[in-house]
Amino acid sequence: MSRIRQIRQHAPGPRRLATATVAVTTATLLTAVISPTADAVGRPTRATAIENAASVLLERAAALGLTAPQGTKVRDVVVDRDGAQHVRYDRTYRQLPVLGGDFVVHLASDGSYRGADRATRDAISLASITPELSASKAAGLAVNALRVANAGRTLKKVTARPRLVVDALHGAPKLAWRTDTVAQDSLGNPVARTVLTDARTGARIDAWDAIETATGDGRSLYGGTVPLQTTGSGSTYQLKDATRGNTYTGDAANKTDLCVVGICVNRAPATVFTDADNHWGTGTASDRASAAVDAQYGTDQTWDYYKDVHGRNGIAGDGKGSYNRVHYGAAYNNAFWDDSCFCMTYGDGDGATFGPLVSLDVAGHEMSHGVTSKTAALTYSGESGGLNEATSDIFGTLVEFHAGNAQDPGDYLIGEKIVRSGFGRDALRYMDKPSKDGNSADCWSGSVADLDVHYSSGVANHFAFLLAEGSGARTVNGVGYNSPTCDGSTVAGIGRDKLGAIWYRALTVHMTSSTNYAGARTATLNAAKDLYGAGSTEYDAVAAAWSAVGVR
Repeated sequence: MSRIRQIRQHAPGPRRLATATVAVTTATLLTAVISPTADAVGRPTRATAIENAASVLLERAAALGLTAPQGTKVRDVVVDRDGAQHVRYDRTYRQLPVLGGDFVVHLASDGSYRGADRATRDAISLASITPELSASKAAGLAVNALRVANAGRTLKKVTARPRLVVDALHGAPKLAWRTDTVAQDSLGNPVARTVLTDARTGARIDAWDAIETATGDGRSLYGGTVPLQTTGSGSTYQLKDATRGNTYTGDAANKTDLCVVGICVNRAPATVFTDADNHWGTGTASDRASAAVDAQYGTDQTWDYYKDVHGRNGIAGDGKGSYNRVHYGAAYNNAFWDDSCFCMTYGDGDGATFGPLVSLDVAGHEMSHGVTSKTAALTYSGESGGLNEATSDIFGTLVEFHAGNAQDPGDYLIGEKIVRSGFGRDALRYMDKPSKDGNSADCWSGSVADLDVHYSSGVANHFAFLLAEGSGARTVNGVGYNSPTCDGSTVAGIGRDKLGAIWYRALTVHMTSSTNYAGARTATLNAAKDLYGAGSTEYDAVAAAWSAVGVR
């Protein structure tokens, strides 16, 4: 134990995970979970917004560049909490889609016009919509473009579908063929390209990949064979996922960062992994790609959890991906998130205490430090530091449950996949009774703030288990738990989904950098009130769970 603690205290650069993980710096971003019942009485509905916008289109057709040959179709509607409305339209010209014809109408809460954003302000008017270039010739040009873009790869099952459109994206509006081409390479992976061709001259206007990623798979160390979205690069594939913000995984080549006073002046590399057949790793540590599979898969599942459950698009909420470095250092018994590079780094472990630290819950833990850094900015010391660590344990656990991986089913054990016999127990931390690790606090006291943040986190981890599952003995996914309370009370759980919603709302809306345990009680009660109402079962459960761990 002393060895792990020494590593955690003296490892260079950012704060880390090892026996209990990383740290972070943080900022503020509001991305809240809103319940269906949270709308104010009288708030406009989608239908009302569409009706209001339709009136505006009639009144302001000329100002919006709308003429008789044009048609509009609602693509999306956003109604703000204050009742402001934003209606997005696609446009047609003589029933042909207009690329770049989209626009958004902005309305006040009473439906009055505020303004509009338009993709183009050019007048959309064509002398004719009869093409001089035939559809078959446009298809042939597009297929040739697909083959050129995939030079060196054998393509089969090639198809092309040309459609007439009005191109208002590239200068003055013109008639064009938009041709979507699709094929398979020799391994059965899909490739696709969209080609835009001038329907009068046959000149290429633009072309882009319609499938930015290919579907591959990887044999991981801990999760079995898992799906991976990768990126084709010539005749090889990169372990980079364009569907999740271009997140990628690279090889640190067992090098370490050179950091001075927390500033890394020479970072270990992150050379992106490549593969010839899009089937990655062997499921053994002897293949360097296997750990990369786990890291990329963990990143994918964490991204999906935050997006699917909380509507958050990426760690910072901006759709941009982070990156992973695996094989960091020599027998490095740690993993960490670093805000300065917006990246996760994983050691291989020493083989006796830890294996490679790339398990699913560790990935979820690390990336959640990034979410905290972009939201509540919980200071990494004292009680707020314990809450910071607990936030990563809570969401890392929820990521594991959300993934539904039969080889690594969800549980309330932290890091159970990475520990080895030399560690002396079967997990890093235990959420049902944190003191089982020998150091963490089950209950709040005035001395909790003096503990290492990985141990003061126990109070919030215990709260989270009680809120989700309740007190006493139970079995979840084949794992037995027996969670006590600090005041002898009995707590009934409200489920993991509601735990996640309440904690996320509290983190992103109510907590600040200085939030302590008393403040966390207030923040989560406010979150429960926002989501479910004051006096609701959920609100009362939050109060009971905090009281059960000594936070009143």
